[in-house]
Amino acid sequence: MKVTRLLAAVIGTSALLVTGAAPAAAGATQTGRSVETAAHPHEKTLRQAATKGLRVGTAVAGGGHHEEQDYPDPFFHDHAYRGVLAKHFNSLTPENQLKWEFVHPERHKYNFAAADAIVNFARKNGQTVRGHTLLWHSQNPEWLTEGDFSRKELRAILREHIFTVVGRYRGKIHQWDVANEIIDDNGNLRTEENIWLRELGPEIIADAFRWAHQADPKAKLFLNDYGAEGINARSDAYLRLAKELRAKGVPVHGFAVQAHLSMDYPFPSDMAANLKRFQDAGFETAVTELDVRMTLPEGGEPTPEQLKTQADYHRWALEACLSVKGCKSFTVWGTTNRYSWVPVFFPNEGHATIFWDDFRPKPAYHALRDTLLKARGKR
Repeated sequence: MKVTRLLAAVIGTSALLVTGAAPAAAGATQTGRSVETAAHPHEKTLRQAATKGLRVGTAVAGGGHHEEQDYPDPFFHDHAYRGVLAKHFNSLTPENQLKWEFVHPERHKYNFAAADAIVNFARKNGQTVRGHTLLWHSQNPEWLTEGDFSRKELRAILREHIFTVVGRYRGKIHQWDVANEIIDDNGNLRTEENIWLRELGPEIIADAFRWAHQADPKAKLFLNDYGAEGINARSDAYLRLAKELRAKGVPVHGFAVQAHLSMDYPFPSDMAANLKRFQDAGFETAVTELDVRMTLPEGGEPTPEQLKTQADYHRWALEACLSVKGCKSFTVWGTTNRYSWVPVFFPNEGHATIFWDDFRPKPAYHALRDTLLKARGKR
């Protein structure tokens, strides 16, 4: 069934999903239990436990790698999944539905159906939305990457895209990842991989922020990247860049760490210190794509020790965010392993998310909730 044929049903019923969830549709994850009984009925959810002003969110599965899997689009077909989105989170990020290849598949054609449905769902369920992403080196359509465009044409294409996409959701999306993954491990701009930086030069970063601000003056605009959770060459470069852009009057409001973490590496223990130095420089911060993958033992199921370590990583990441006043958005990248990007891109790893495939909370979920409740009690 086409996405557009499902919009009315999704939007029409989404307001009910805060208190319950319909049975999963054919082809969706079957749990044998309702979402309401997936956790103890008297326990607070993440959104209920969140401290005032903190948005606790997740990515909404769809587009990208999901289109090649053996399940239909989760958001439109899995009612239990939508119930989890509504019940546990007060912020949503379209995982792929606002990336260029999905939302702008042809030069003069935009595909807003899925993003519109997510934004409307969020509004009906009292949630905010993060926009992801406007300027990136990956997941761009072939018409763009293989087109024979002049510099002037490319600049006009990017400007039109930003004004069209950000403008459509003016007042409905509170944060945008304007520039995504533009700096490499050595602290240098990705001038070869990124079509915009390669063809238009570093100045296009400032233009993208200015255009996004003009399209929605109230939205908070972020730089966003992985591997910058701690203090290192990449995060150093972002701090310099953010200061340089602001000195030129560019509306850069914050810096976001994705936090795609692996248990094969130590947790970045200086994450809190890193976020604090951005706060001290006058920038908001956010954790935007947290998941914690692991190398799975034979059989493919995590051990109790792995689950405990995964819970620790989630707790430490949240504590780092809560330690700085300017960190107002904390997002985990997905809900279940079934809908996670990790097993697709890391075949020997997985279970990076905070729910089991039947939507029962994992220890990582409880670690986040308990950390939020503890922080709430201190404020």
